[in-house]
Amino acid sequence: VQLQASGGGSVQAGGSLRLSCAPSGLSFNAYAMGWFRQAPGKEREFVAYISRGGTNTYYADVVRGRFTISRDNYDQAVYLEMNRLKPEDTAVYYCAATSASTRWHLEGTYKYWGQGTQVTVSS
Repeated sequence: VQLQASGGGSVQAGGSLRLSCAPSGLSFNAYAMGWFRQAPGKEREFVAYISRGGTNTYYADVVRGRFTISRDNYDQAVYLEMNRLKPEDTAVYYCAATSASTRWHLEGTYKYWGQGTQVTVSS
């Protein structure tokens, strides 16, 4: 199983980025997906979650209203649209897959993880 995250980069505060994650080697429709991030010197934290069918989404308070998670079960990909980016959003962003529908904010809930993509927001 591989989860390849892409779309990271460097932007100025207020800008936007769209991250993509294309899992391979798993039945995509059978897994809920999440995005996490890890800033330098900090622990990895939950960002967003989307259920298997895309009906339910959840966000960390610090990104709600600015970030949108979505998925395309036909193309088998999950996305994170990030708007109004702030310097504190700077981190490595990881996508992850879980068969669970609860405790979606916990790292241990996720079985598969991608390698991460760097997002840098300058002020």
